[in-house]
Amino acid sequence: MTLYYTLVFMLLMAEMGLFVLLIVPFPFAVKRKMFTFLSENPIVAKIQYGLKITFIFILILFIDSVNRVYRVQVELAATSENANNGAAILGRERLEVQARKFYSQRNMYLCGFTLFLSLILNRTYTMILEVLRLEEKLKKYEGTEQDTKQSEKLTQAGDLGEIGKLRKDLAKKDQDIATLKKQAEGLQREYDDLCEKYGATQAPAGPKKTK
Repeated sequence: MTLYYTLVFMLLMAEMGLFVLLIVPFPFAVKRKMFTFLSENPIVAKIQYGLKITFIFILILFIDSVNRVYRVQVELAATSENANNGAAILGRERLEVQARKFYSQRNMYLCGFTLFLSLILNRTYTMILEVLRLEEKLKKYEGTEQDTKQSEKLTQAGDLGEIGKLRKDLAKKDQDIATLKKQAEGLQREYDDLCEKYGATQAPAGPKKTK
């Protein structure tokens, strides 16, 4: 395996490890910190930019490997046709063609799986970020609802306290009204007594003579 295909294989192994890391069920706080670091760190952004350029070269290698597989298939078909026509073919040449076919297919599969896994990782990373944002919004809404419920409870408690205060004021006013009634009754009795005494003083001394 040449050097650049070795690097492609190492990149494929790194992608597989990163994919396993993404699907591990971490706690929400740990996952949020990890993805916040990946999305906001400038070094990670530079690495992502370099990987995009690397994937462009891998795409070129993939196209070249597909072309090699096609040429080997054509050569193998021509060799089989010559064999059918009775031409003498050495076993070494046939083995060489089969080996070239194997290496071309291996390189094609290696580059193809690396590119395909990069697309899967990109989509998985985007979906996890979206899920984390939605979970944060949901927690904010739940916190707002709890605050609203707590404020409603406090308002209800304040209303109950106000109602209790009004009841106390009403009871005090009823007591004042009862006291005023008692005073009014006492004044009425004193007034009646004074009227009787005054009437007694104004009564005639004797009976009047009629004509």
